[in-house]
Amino acid sequence: MSDCCKTGFNWNGKPTGSESTFANTKTYAAGSNKDRTVLLVHDLFGWTFPNLRLLADHYAKEVNATVYLPDFFDGEVIDPSPLEDPEKRKNFDLTSFIGRHSKEIRYPEIESFAKELRSKYKKVGAIGFCYGGWAVFKLGAKGNNLLDCVSTAHPSLLEKSEISNLGVPTQLLIPETDQKFTPELKEFSLKTLPEIGVEFDYQYFPGLVHGFAAKGDEKDKKQKDGLERAKNAAVGWFVQYLD
Repeated sequence: MSDCCKTGFNWNGKPTGSESTFANTKTYAAGSNKDRTVLLVHDLFGWTFPNLRLLADHYAKEVNATVYLPDFFDGEVIDPSPLEDPEKRKNFDLTSFIGRHSKEIRYPEIESFAKELRSKYKKVGAIGFCYGGWAVFKLGAKGNNLLDCVSTAHPSLLEKSEISNLGVPTQLLIPETDQKFTPELKEFSLKTLPEIGVEFDYQYFPGLVHGFAAKGDEKDKKQKDGLERAKNAAVGWFVQYLD
């Protein structure tokens, strides 16, 4: 992960869901559908990030699903103020943070949460932003039977093997400029997904950058249009595959 993961904007609005515990994990939950659920795997700013809670509210209402945004950083909460404060961004040690929350450390808990969802809901989808992108791809791997579909926006830490092992319908929401989902990974995805036979939706957002779907500037028309299009695309994807 790089500095692009620490930049962005805080959105206006007040989340309307609630905090609870599910699968022994603190989580933000929105919606009350007993058959259809969406797991939202957070980015660097974790489960308390208001922007992601607002997105969870939208998904719950527009998909008619129960949406869970769990804490997968073991209680560590990142103040979102570095998004718009260059000095705070400079002082945030991203390398150490990722070391504390590596795939090896965090994936077992993420997988356990998804298994609990699968045991309680008929249909389960997942979306991951930045840090969460690799996680939903691993959950959606062939043979896991944990998810019915996957969506990701500007994923980080993603490996080619995690793309080629996908076994469920997959949506990618990809900006033009992204230091983490590189041109090589874009090309690999577009070549590999048809070869492995999964249904996929690759949506390209020209002029936008890493983080746009979760941290874009609402005051900038192009960015606002992009983040709204990404939200609508994810909603449409989940409506289709969780029906």
